[in-house]
Amino acid sequence: MSRFPEKFILGAATAAHQVEGNNIHSDYWAMEHFKHTNFNDLSLDAVDHYNRYEEDIKLLADAGLNTYRFSVEWARIEPEQGRFDRTETDHYRKVLQCCRDNGIQPIVTMMHFTSPVWLIKNGGWENKATVAAFATYCEYVAKELGDLMHYVVTINEANMGLQVAAIAERYKRQMMAKMQADKANKKAGKKSEGNLEGTAQVGMNFNKMLKNMFWQGFENKRVFGTRSPQTFVSSRTPEGDILVMKAHQAARQAMKAVKPDLQIGLSLSLHDIQPVEGGEEAAAKEWADEFTHYLPYIKNDDFFGLQNYTRSIIGADGIQPVPKGAETTQMDYEFYPRALADVIKRVSAEFNREGVTMPIIVTENGIATDDDSRRVVFIDQATKGVADCITEGLPVIGYCYWSLMDNFEWQKGFSMRFGLISVDRTTMQRTPKPSLSFLGQL
Repeated sequence: MSRFPEKFILGAATAAHQVEGNNIHSDYWAMEHFKHTNFNDLSLDAVDHYNRYEEDIKLLADAGLNTYRFSVEWARIEPEQGRFDRTETDHYRKVLQCCRDNGIQPIVTMMHFTSPVWLIKNGGWENKATVAAFATYCEYVAKELGDLMHYVVTINEANMGLQVAAIAERYKRQMMAKMQADKANKKAGKKSEGNLEGTAQVGMNFNKMLKNMFWQGFENKRVFGTRSPQTFVSSRTPEGDILVMKAHQAARQAMKAVKPDLQIGLSLSLHDIQPVEGGEEAAAKEWADEFTHYLPYIKNDDFFGLQNYTRSIIGADGIQPVPKGAETTQMDYEFYPRALADVIKRVSAEFNREGVTMPIIVTENGIATDDDSRRVVFIDQATKGVADCITEGLPVIGYCYWSLMDNFEWQKGFSMRFGLISVDRTTMQRTPKPSLSFLGQL
């Protein structure tokens, strides 16, 4: 059932911290081990992809996929500033070579949310020095591994910090309103409804974050030297937001200087933003915050990494709850696969207004569910939308499903089932789901 052109990039994605295990030098590892942690689980061995990557890549290839998007872990490669670990560098060379040996095109992400602890101690993603530090790391990887690389995503969901800032502020307001409603409902003998955590396209526990804020200040001070460490997914200031763009540009320049033929871009987390009556102005601002204000920094990239999971309905008072009765995923996202095509069309139009024809790779799109038949439906509908975009002449060159296997969904832990492959975390046995072969035949 061929749906895409012969050379279309079709694959699945992972992130190092979520699958490798024992990423002991990263900020996330440290935060997981806080006494007052926001994480439901410890990553520990994760799904042991660090040792089992050959098996996992072969499963991907045998299913008919031709691309594997994965990240190299900055905290492994540079565990201390200026000290690069040859053993870890060699490990990623083996992963890249394994891809090549199996006919798989690697898409390498240089930074997928996790950072070395030393970077956060130095001020993290609000410190201007991070621009040069990130460029130095990327240059090193290009020198050591660039001969086996082609597509590079510098920063995953570079807009996430700004999204988290907006979501956290909105969440606080909603929680106050919900507390008042709960009080009124309790008095009236009614049951309270609603879960407010489904608006971030990343696994975060906002309830725990608010509850743990005070005590975490002491633990942050002990580990990072500050009560308010600026990790990549911390609430970001407008200045920090632009700093991330400058880090991307510096990394792109540094890597191109070493290997000019690398195809380099970044990825953004985008929603299908749909206004309802009275929400037009708020929706326009939401889209500007999510995408258009980044255009000056990315319009000269080689491709754009588009990441989408659902839609956002915007009313006069902002983001609206998921429509009553709508199907939702384990992440509390609305099941809405058509969102992907809508976002592709809108992004293409924005680049066209800049006079740019930008190749688009869908670097993430997927669903968390224990019902793999719904995953198949989601993939079927989402990829039909991608194929329609190609038929309309839009420059979509690839689609990577999130995720290759069930893994560690950040603060949500191991309960979110995004994978095309299930993993028994006691034995680490892999079991491909029907959705893997379905995607592969496209």
